[in-house]
Amino acid sequence: MPFLTEPEPERGASLAVMPGIRRIVANNPGPMTYFGTNTYLLDTADGLVVLDPGPADDHQHVGAILRHSGGQIAMILVSHTHHDHVGAVPALQQATGAPTVGFRNSAIADFDPDVKLDHGGSVAGMLALHTPGHASDHLCFALPAANGERVLFSADHVMSWSTSIVSPPGGDMADYFASLKLLLGREDDLYLPGHGPPLREPQALVREMLTHRMIREQAIAKKLKDGALDTYAIMDALYSQLNARLRKAAERNVLAHLLKMEAEGKAIRDGELWRAT
Repeated sequence: MPFLTEPEPERGASLAVMPGIRRIVANNPGPMTYFGTNTYLLDTADGLVVLDPGPADDHQHVGAILRHSGGQIAMILVSHTHHDHVGAVPALQQATGAPTVGFRNSAIADFDPDVKLDHGGSVAGMLALHTPGHASDHLCFALPAANGERVLFSADHVMSWSTSIVSPPGGDMADYFASLKLLLGREDDLYLPGHGPPLREPQALVREMLTHRMIREQAIAKKLKDGALDTYAIMDALYSQLNARLRKAAERNVLAHLLKMEAEGKAIRDGELWRAT
């Protein structure tokens, strides 16, 4: 797939994306986060909005958000409740008193948004799209930008630098397929993801991601015809060239595929082993 790269961004800097949109990259680089979580500062008719404050353990990042916003934050949006996006919410809310906004059914006990959104809800001039798969409470936000472009904050559902992990139980492969198809039905010009650089002409990558997952599922089904296998054996066969740091995530993706196939009557399990139907 034609993934993008970018030079490592300056930490603590307010990086202009387009009129009314800035990005601050948290200092939490890693194999699952690229250079770090993207926090977006959005100038809206309702005031300054912060989307995804980042991880709890990057205190300098919260300081940078406060510095570049002047502390005048109208609301704190959360795309989903994975720790690298929601962890800094308590510190930022304590410093600003800003209300939090997220999906109506939070996936974690210690985050309950003040403003609860559902699919099709609106906030600060943006349309909320419920896109589960990577996380059950995942939201994308569609924004008609000041320059006329149709922008989608795609968070971790579609990223420009990598595919997303789908790790049960919070991750669901059937939901992931459906959410990719939802985005294919839209005509967005630009995706601003939760990690990595902006993505133009995003439909091509979304289509390739969906095709990739379909091919992977076919490969799993073919492998199961060899006999009963556990998730590690399937992963080891299908991801043999993968970086060692990503093999656990790949095994979680395999499990997500198998659970989808089980629900569709294409696979059955016997303890830790899986078989073709």
